Amino acid sequence: MAITAKDVQALRQSTGVGMMDAKKALEANGGDMDASVQWLRVQGLAKAAQRADREAGEGAAAVVRNGNVAAIVEMRCETDFVAKSEEFVTLVDEIAARVCAEGEEATKQFQDQIENMLTTLKENISIGRVFRLVAGPDEVVDTYIHNQAGRGVNAVAVVLKNGSEELAHEVAVHIAFAKPLYLNRDDVPAAEIEAERKTVEEISRNEGKPDAALPKIIEGRMNGWFKERVLVEQTYVKDEKQSIAQFLKGASIRAYAQVVVGG
Repeated sequence: MAITAKDVQALRQSTGVGMMDAKKALEANGGDMDASVQWLRVQGLAKAAQRADREAGEGAAAVVRNGNVAAIVEMRCETDFVAKSEEFVTLVDEIAARVCAEGEEATKQFQDQIENMLTTLKENISIGRVFRLVAGPDEVVDTYIHNQAGRGVNAVAVVLKNGSEELAHEVAVHIAFAKPLYLNRDDVPAAEIEAERKTVEEISRNEGKPDAALPKIIEGRMNGWFKERVLVEQTYVKDEKQSIAQFLKGASIRAYAQVVVGG
């Protein structure tokens, strides 16, 4: 019986094994799907499908910069034992380099390698967040990564306009520690702002604040809320006397990306 690509794909989807293992099972069993599934179970390979439901809360992040392009790739797994293994770290570094060179779609080229690793390491392994930032005219890009136990756990890339690579790097270091959620106030969803404003107003009223003072009190508390979340309004981690907007000294942040493993 001829083995078709459709047969291989169907077996892969039902068992979670890699393409070569699926093809080998079908060939060994004359194309019989049920017999192939049983053959894979006997070989200890079909268990991979069951692992897909387990939480992948660990992992590693890699960041690669080449000229005006930077890429961040996160790969997820279940345990830090696997996350800090040489095989795992090497692969996420390789994927990040390919994404930097070719684009985010390049991650698809590594699916078979990931599935094979899933089988050999017996954990749920997958690609997580992927970012690729490109600096345009009058722009620079730089990166920062915090390593722990031999693997990246906090990766940042920043694109600045009218700024230096050194300045971009300092902003990236700040982001790694401050973990902003948004670049500007305009990026914060209106529904999120409105919900927080209602909460702040309710808290202020419950505290017995006079009605005449409420607008100013609410505005002050909302400013504090934005300061925690919005990058350009955050206090610079290396100098509490200035905000990031002040630290930039005329430069502007065009884009940034951050991946914190487990976050």
